[in-house]
Formats: sequence, structure tokens, C-alpha cells
Amino acid sequence: MKSNSPITRATVAVIALAAIAIFANWLVSLSSFGNRGADFTEKQIHTVSDGTRAILGEIGAPVVLRYYASRNTDYMPEEIKLHMRRVDDLLKEYASLSKGKLRIENLDPQPDTDAEDSANLDGINGQRMDDQNLYFGLAVSCLDKTSVIPFIDPRQETMLEYQLSKAIAEVSAPSKPKIGVMSALSLKGEPAGMPGQRSAPGWVIYQQLKQSFDIEDIPMTTTSIDPKSVKVLLLFHPAEITPEAEFAVDQYLLGGGTVVACLDAFSIAAQMTGSGNPMMGMPGTPTTSTLPSLLKSWGVSFESAKVLADPTYSTRMAGNRDALAVLTLTKDAMPQADSVITKDLDTVTLFLPGAFTVNATEGIKANSLIKSSNGSGFVDSTRASQLDPALSTSFRPSGTAYDLVTYLSGNFKTAFPDGKPQAAAPADGAQPKQPEANANQLKQSASAGHVFLIADVDAFYDRFAYNLQNFGGVQMASPINGNASLLFNLLDQATGSKHLIGSRSRSAIRRPFTVVQKMEAEFNQQVGTKIEEFQEKQKAAQQKLSDLQAQKSRGSELYLSPEQEAEIRKLRKEQVEYSKLIREQEKDLRRQKDNLAGKITLLNVAAMPLLVTLFGLGLFVQRRRSTRAR
Repeated sequence: MKSNSPITRATVAVIALAAIAIFANWLVSLSSFGNRGADFTEKQIHTVSDGTRAILGEIGAPVVLRYYASRNTDYMPEEIKLHMRRVDDLLKEYASLSKGKLRIENLDPQPDTDAEDSANLDGINGQRMDDQNLYFGLAVSCLDKTSVIPFIDPRQETMLEYQLSKAIAEVSAPSKPKIGVMSALSLKGEPAGMPGQRSAPGWVIYQQLKQSFDIEDIPMTTTSIDPKSVKVLLLFHPAEITPEAEFAVDQYLLGGGTVVACLDAFSIAAQMTGSGNPMMGMPGTPTTSTLPSLLKSWGVSFESAKVLADPTYSTRMAGNRDALAVLTLTKDAMPQADSVITKDLDTVTLFLPGAFTVNATEGIKANSLIKSSNGSGFVDSTRASQLDPALSTSFRPSGTAYDLVTYLSGNFKTAFPDGKPQAAAPADGAQPKQPEANANQLKQSASAGHVFLIADVDAFYDRFAYNLQNFGGVQMASPINGNASLLFNLLDQATGSKHLIGSRSRSAIRRPFTVVQKMEAEFNQQVGTKIEEFQEKQKAAQQKLSDLQAQKSRGSELYLSPEQEAEIRKLRKEQVEYSKLIREQEKDLRRQKDNLAGKITLLNVAAMPLLVTLFGLGLFVQRRRSTRAR
């Protein structure tokens, strides 16, 4: 039966409009278009990086992400619940960008369930809170490889995208990454020289590298390195490197390889472990290493004749001796606050390091990861190694901050524009063999290259990086500083997807209310000053009361003197006045905060409707003009 009532028709129209809006939103949310949006926040904190997009676009075999989150519990802290919603949104965006290659399984591990068994199999044991085992972690799997984030810590919010993208890149890679190690030191140890002698053990850092990477030992005399086979080349104290080997490193870098070079101005490890026998005329490993041709072409100079001293970061050694050139570098020495390499490091200790001065050439960008203070300068290597106490008085700073760990990226040019260098003349005086012409020599990198430079090698030596203990003949090594973590963080980033190299941590979603905090700080300063003033006056009045009491005779008087009563009344009056003043200031602070909150609320509520209204009015005026014109 048709109704002509305007009220009925209006009601039906409103209901129909609401239903259309609800179903339209629901249908759009099911599509990939529904997960898109525009990010107008500072630093685009709700937008994933281009590196993440590239990693998700290159996924080959399907990747499964098991997301363990205890949702049906009243014991989960509010901070984690809030962070959980942010993780939900991020994972939805990952799934959308992967175009079906990333499948997310949402699991709530309740006690005695298959989800709990799955979490335990993935190595996610949950966090104990109020006698409840609460889960909030991820496991990323592809074929037979799994990478786990046991607990998604809200305090590590800025690192989540990097950790997640790194895990996806690791499990989707076909094999363990291979790194080439070129060193003048015997990192993997040496067999016993004579019967009855003990063999020299390998470095702990080398053994740990073998557990994480496929290592290829490259001789110091190499003439070629294949960038397609070796993901990262680790130059570890390349003492007396030949021009031919430098040329091989140069071509490796231009061919797409990544170089990590640990150089040294005075290596104690080389002095202690370098093979050689001076009695037999066999020199040991040189204590200095550099890359003369390559550094020059990159716009980097390395001080290797002396070591760097810095009183700001000097280390107190045994016997209360001050080691100016043993630098314990804290967060203040790590200028890149959002670098994933140094973000979680507390301290890094360098032993008699050299120093880099970077004036990067055209096309190369330099980022200092660790650097000295302006109060640093160079001192004699031998005196510094002997902890000469006279250095403290004779030291003179240069007024320059030097790079100790730096990262170079960009389009590198060859350090050998005239071609491959000739081999050195043989000792017997014969003519050196002329190198074959290399028509395929690379003159410039086809894509962005990456180089990491570290001004110390001793930082990774066993006695300086680990606490070594023997338990039943088994050696246990525990880190004593952030040195090993620095190298592994760097290699993890370099050997991961090429899209992760040089990536940064995200900006935090949680933003402090700095204006309100400033208001509260000013208030506390004002009130604190008044309270201190009141306390001083209170002390003075109490002292005066004590003086009056001392003047009284030791008789049996039961009543206070008029002077004492007057002082007490004065003290109480001051107390009331100052209490009133503090209350007024607290009220004033609340009024200011309420006023600010009101303005923000008004802006949030009124700004968008006002924009829509103005847009509608503009559209109306434009259509009226076009109608009149016709």
C-alpha cells in the first residue's frame, strides 16, 4: 500500500541511505582498493617503505605468516592491545601489497589448543603475566625455512617493519647467503706447527659467522671475485693488499657486490696472532691495513700512521690507568638515531683505532654511523699501546670529529681508470708477466653500490669482544660489549635483500604532546620555586621558634609566650597563602590545558565539515555559472 506521507517517505529514504552506506563500505573493505589511503602524517609513519614494497613484489614461493596474539583475555595490558591493532593494520597492508603471495594466519593460542601447540613448535613461548601465558609474536615460513619474532615489543615499534621485511626476505631466499672473507690474519685458526704443540684456535667471531653464513675464504692474492656468487665481501685487516687484489675488489663492487672493510692503524691482534718467526727472518702480519687506491677514489682518507685518542670516550683500564686511544663509544657517538645497525647498541669499544675523513666524490653519499667527539686527536701508536700516562698531559685535540664507522652508497667509479695494474716484478729479476687485456673491465657501477668502513679490527678479537670461559672442555663465549652485534647487524643488513641495505627504522606512531609537556614543565618549575621559597621561610620560622624556646627558663610554664603565638600565626598564615597560590596555579594550568584541548577538538570536529561545505559551495557556484552560460 503506497503511502503519501512526507514523514514516512523521509524515514524510508534515510533508512535506505544508511543501508546503502553500510553495504558500500563493507563491499569496498573487501577489495584491495578498500585498504588504500592517503598518509598526510609527518614522515609518513603509516606508509611502508619502498624497500618493503619491492621485497613483497619479489616473493617467489608462497610465504605463510603465523600471527600469534592472545585476544580473548582480560589480562593483556592496554599498551599491547593498542599496539596489536597497529600490527593488524600493518599485516593487512603487507598481504595486500604481496598480491596473494603472503598468507596471514591469525591464531589465538588458548591453553590446550592446536594454536598453542603451533606456537610452541615455532619457538614462541609467550609472556607470563598475572599467571596467564600471553602470546604476541610472529613466525614467517616459506618452504622449509622459518624466521621467528618471539615477542612484538611495543617499545620496539619503530623496528617492526624492518624486522618483518627482513624475515620475509630471509625465508624467501633460496639459500643461505654467502660472504667472502679476505684477511691477512688466520681467522679460522692454524694447525700445530710441530708435534706436541697445540693448534691455534680460530677467532670466535669467525666461528659465529660460519653458523649464520656460507663463508668462502678468498686469498689475499686473488685477481677476481664474482659478485653473483659472493653476496658480501668482508675485508678483515687486508694488510699489504696488492694492487691486483684491490682491482678485484673494485670490479666486484662495480659489478653489484657489497664491501665491508675493517681496517686498522695498529692491530694488537695482528701483533699477537700474526704468523711469523723473527728468529728465522720471517716477519709477522703487519699491524696496519688500508686500501690506498680504493679509499682515494671514494673520497676517503684513512689515518694509519697514528691512532685516534679521545678523552671524551677514553676507557679506564686495569690498575686505574686511563687509555686515551681505547674508546668506549656510547649513544652520543652514534649520530644516526634511526639506523637499524646502531639503534640497539649501547656501547662499542674500539682499541687503538684509525680514523676516516670523508669527502665523498660525486655520486657517492656518506653516512657516519659512529664518530669521535670534537676533542679527539692522533697520538703515537706505540705509546698508546703501552698506556703511556704522559699522553694525558701531552695530548692536544685537533678540534675535528672523525668517522670511525661509516657507510658509503651511490654510483661508484673505478679506482683504476687506466686498466688492470701490472703485476710486480719477480724477485729473480725476470720480466713480470703482462696482464691480459680486459675488454670487460667495468668503469662505473650500473646500480647503487654499498661500502661499509670500520676503523678497527681489534674490536672483534676474542679477548676484546668476548668473555671466554671453559665448561668441561667446551669454550663458551659471551659478548662484553656491542662490538660483535655491530658487525652482525651490518652483515645482516648487507646480506639480506638489496632493498634492506641502508634502510632506516620507522618513526614512532606514538607522538608526545610536547606543548602540554612544556606547559607542565613550566608549571612544575614555578611551583617548585614557590615550594622551595615556602620551605626556606618555614625553616627560618622554626629556627626562630627554637631560639625563643631556648630563651625561656627551664621552669614549669604551660603556656606559649605571645611572641611564640605570633610566630605560629604568621607561619600558618604563610602556609595558607602559599597553598592558595599553588592551587591557583594548578587551576590556571588546567584552564590552559582545557583551552588547548578545546581548540584541538574544535579543529578536528569542525575542520573536515567546513572543508566539505566550502567544496560543496564552490561546486554549486561553478555549476550555476555554467548553467547561466548555457
